[in-house]
Amino acid sequence: MREIFNKKMLATVFAICLLYGSIQFSIAAGKLNPFYELNAVLICINIILAVSLNLINGFTGQFSIGHAGFMAIGAYASAILTVKFHQPFFLAILAGAAAAAFIGFLIGLPTLRLKGDYLAIATLGFGEIIKVLFINFEYVGGASGFHGIPHITTWTWSFFLAVFTVLFIKNFINSTHGRACIAIREDEIAAETMGINTTKYKVMAFTIGAFFAGVAGALFAHYFYILQPNNFGFLRSVDYLVMVVLGGLGSITGSILAAVGLTIINAALQSVAELRMVIYSILLIIIMLFRPQGLMGNREISMQLFARLGRREKYGTPGNN
Repeated sequence: MREIFNKKMLATVFAICLLYGSIQFSIAAGKLNPFYELNAVLICINIILAVSLNLINGFTGQFSIGHAGFMAIGAYASAILTVKFHQPFFLAILAGAAAAAFIGFLIGLPTLRLKGDYLAIATLGFGEIIKVLFINFEYVGGASGFHGIPHITTWTWSFFLAVFTVLFIKNFINSTHGRACIAIREDEIAAETMGINTTKYKVMAFTIGAFFAGVAGALFAHYFYILQPNNFGFLRSVDYLVMVVLGGLGSITGSILAAVGLTIINAALQSVAELRMVIYSILLIIIMLFRPQGLMGNREISMQLFARLGRREKYGTPGNN
């Protein structure tokens, strides 16, 4: 019991509650206008997508660029349940996530035998197939879009599902299964030699990543009222890939930082829409020139990291004395 309620965990819970409470109070008191509320929800959705994609690309060493396809499956499946069958939102989220995970499992079994660029091409093709299927599926509006989706997603839903996603993936990585995924990333042949079933763990990571992409899709669908198949194209997958690479492959806190930073940059550049992508691209190039390993590399933000930086500041870098 003492180990569960240690100071580190209490500090984390306090920080989570403080962040949630301060923004929820601002929304309830009318101090946070709809634009900022929208971006707060988008940050949570992007965190879910970036962290779940990092599990596949960063921790397991695969190269998937079809995450928007799983997001689309979760979005449409959940919207069908709430609009056509009038089911509760929580059930719709679960169903959307389960549908994305199931498709991820089916796609992962054959494609995860591929490696590197070949896997990227296969997942890219999967994402485009999903988009084209929804364009030609009149039951959900086809190319004109799926209208009439209720606005159910709130800051509370998005925040706590983002927290759950981060905690789940963090615990998965620290488990035996997560260590197997990291071993595959470091050296797949050596991992196989040590008796690790590489196909099993790659499919497992792929399925979990698809599950949380489906959760994000359900939140997205029930915040924006309408779903357009073109919202889930190749460029959206690239957005989340950029967040993962920018934050650092193999760093959960790096993905969170990148998701928050890029969402804020996108929002700040709304007033110069014609130059937005130019400025956005230049910022990314500059960051990658000076931090090619990403903002955090494969490290995590922790109290130990701050303590180490503090000691380095106090005593100087070894070799400089």
